[in-house]
Amino acid sequence: MRMVEKAGHGFGAPSPGVPAGGLAPAAPSGPMGRFGQIVLAYIALTKPKVIELLLVATIPVMLLADRGHVNLWLILSTLFGGWLGAAAANTLNMVADADIDKKMKRTERRPLARQAVPTRNALVFGLVLTVASFAWLAWRANLLAAVLVLVTIAFYLFVYTMLLKRRTSQNVVWGGAAGCMPTLVGWSAATGHIGWPAVALFMVIFFWTPPHTWALAMRYKEDYRAAGVPMLPVVAPETTVARQMVWYTWATVLTTLTVVPAAGIVYLVAAVLAGGWFLFAVHRLYAQTKAGQEIKPLKVFLQSNNYLAVLFCALSVDSIVGVPTIGHLLGW
Repeated sequence: MRMVEKAGHGFGAPSPGVPAGGLAPAAPSGPMGRFGQIVLAYIALTKPKVIELLLVATIPVMLLADRGHVNLWLILSTLFGGWLGAAAANTLNMVADADIDKKMKRTERRPLARQAVPTRNALVFGLVLTVASFAWLAWRANLLAAVLVLVTIAFYLFVYTMLLKRRTSQNVVWGGAAGCMPTLVGWSAATGHIGWPAVALFMVIFFWTPPHTWALAMRYKEDYRAAGVPMLPVVAPETTVARQMVWYTWATVLTTLTVVPAAGIVYLVAAVLAGGWFLFAVHRLYAQTKAGQEIKPLKVFLQSNNYLAVLFCALSVDSIVGVPTIGHLLGW
């Protein structure tokens, strides 16, 4: 089986020549140049590109929780607190993964792998960000939102990074729950509790994460193999991986429909059309693996990003417009 890929740009995609989650280093010149490189290294610790998911998930959920209204200050405050939390989780993850980052070409230029930042400093930086995130959200949103961010950081670091990632091929299935938490944080920040639509959207991202991540892992499976990380594409045939991607993609699309009673026609149309588009891409990948054809898993990875962006942007528009929900129209 051959894979053919060309480096490309997209929502959350690593840029050619730039380490994933990091910024390409440039040669420093003078004290200010060195200072700039240090600043860039600390920014890279937070994996700024990965944080895009936070924006995609949090804003629409907050708008859905308060349909027809836009509390801009609360949204911005929640995004800032959530960004601090995501930056903390990513930094602490990079501290825990520094040893394997050195072994993977995709991550060998990350700050700790190239020793641009001392490990102890990175650890302190991550802990400071954790405290700042909790304090900010407790102050500007509510205690529930702050606690949920703290739980997310702990889960990502201790459950996914330290317990699951190097031990099981199902690491991203269960560990990916951390990436779903912005839905609960956003809803709780807007309402003070956790509503069923937030849980449904949590499950959408939960089912979406495996096909999204496995598509990338198919492209970089030799990197993961060299680092000793048992991602599913490393330990299973491509047909098996693609078949499971199909199952999870169907689960994703069907779960998006459970949100329909709380949303309007804009979201319904987007969920059906974008879902069909995503399913087609994953089914095509599966068919290609079965036929022994050349595959382009990175293309599916990028399409999965775009799918989620379209879905949640449609939910935002639907919520801002404030048209009657499908549930209301059906008398539910």
